[in-house]
Amino acid sequence: MKLTVIGTGYLGATHAVSMAELGHEVIGLDVDQAKINALASGQVPFHEPGLPELLNKHIGTGKLRFTTSYGEAVPFGDVHFVGVGTPQKAESHAADMRYVDAAVTQIARAADRDCIIVGKSTVPVGSAARLQELARENAADGVRVTLVWNPEFLREGHAVDDTLTPDRMVLGLETDANGQYTEEALAAEKVLREVYASQLAAEIPLIVTDYQTAELVKVAANSFLATKISFINALSEITETVGGDIRTLADAIGLDERIGRKFLNAGVGFGGGCLPKDIRALRARAAELGVDQSVRFLAEVDDINLRRREHTVQLAVQQLGGSVHGRDIAVLGAAFKPESDDVRDSPALDIAARLHSMGAEVHVYDPQANANAAKRYPRLDYVGSIEQAVARAEMVLLLTEWKEFRELTPEQLEPLVRERTIVDGRNALDPEQWIEAGWKYMAAGRRIR
Repeated sequence: MKLTVIGTGYLGATHAVSMAELGHEVIGLDVDQAKINALASGQVPFHEPGLPELLNKHIGTGKLRFTTSYGEAVPFGDVHFVGVGTPQKAESHAADMRYVDAAVTQIARAADRDCIIVGKSTVPVGSAARLQELARENAADGVRVTLVWNPEFLREGHAVDDTLTPDRMVLGLETDANGQYTEEALAAEKVLREVYASQLAAEIPLIVTDYQTAELVKVAANSFLATKISFINALSEITETVGGDIRTLADAIGLDERIGRKFLNAGVGFGGGCLPKDIRALRARAAELGVDQSVRFLAEVDDINLRRREHTVQLAVQQLGGSVHGRDIAVLGAAFKPESDDVRDSPALDIAARLHSMGAEVHVYDPQANANAAKRYPRLDYVGSIEQAVARAEMVLLLTEWKEFRELTPEQLEPLVRERTIVDGRNALDPEQWIEAGWKYMAAGRRIR
């Protein structure tokens, strides 16, 4: 089929490449000429394993190309995916919908025949119905533009697999006054089943529902995951105080199949462009709907998460005698998670910046995110290796659990550091190994004996 993908950021570029991999002809569109130039030349402007190879493969097959022109892209495609950003507004926690609104308007105005718009962006509940009306208002007479909501569930570092072999797919359709799907919506569903035919043939679960439920699925999932992370971090504050071990506690409750072990890793908390933004946007939308008390707990989830960063900073201050001024501190990690160069709302980068603001000499190394981190906090010292970061360090902070950090040994670092002190902000290391080697080891939720 002939598809367009509007927006070629993390979501859009991954979706465009993946649709080409499924056999479709695809045009990716973005208003950023530099981004389009990079993609057209086979360069992915962010780190995502496996994506550069597929991008170059399908530029070569001719199934994938890029443009900045709605006039070129919209007449080409029968189905138009919208994957533009919905960042948090500067003046509130609400999602900024201007880019989604603009994309839907431009598609509708450029459409020269009946077509389908498929929303992929994460939006406040109630947006899809409004956007469907916006599309109808801007379409030419006799042109039918049908909107379907198809939320994404990508994990950075696993985005290609999550697009090609998702654990579930959701289609939100328009309903009439009686709650029944409209004829237009049912016709669009059939087309989307064709788009995803190979995945449905592989028995990937498909949930067809109304707009509102489809819109809520993504933010509900992220809010639940954020709650789970903050829950274990809250308990880690207790285990630190009483002398318990948060890892053992997480293992024990994680064996309960109703709970599960995933996302029960205590540490410096979550970050990135999704979880923090989504829980705040859900709170803002709930307040607009007059049901803010129903998600009031998310404010505490957010507070617990941010508190972990300050806790780590204060731990460093305490261990360095009450002041970090003039002290050499190595920070391993700047991205919010491994296998990503994304530093948006990154706990690692936030902690490094706070220590620097208190006068510490902070040396940061991340395998992928140094460049992006330098754009946000240019005054930190970014270095090109672990060895450079820890050279003469009085404290080492492991804040992003990259594989090369998880595999570190005391013997690697001991000849380089000034003091054998390490803060394992992700509970990624073996405490006994480091303690037996003579290191002072600290980790969230553990009182090391």
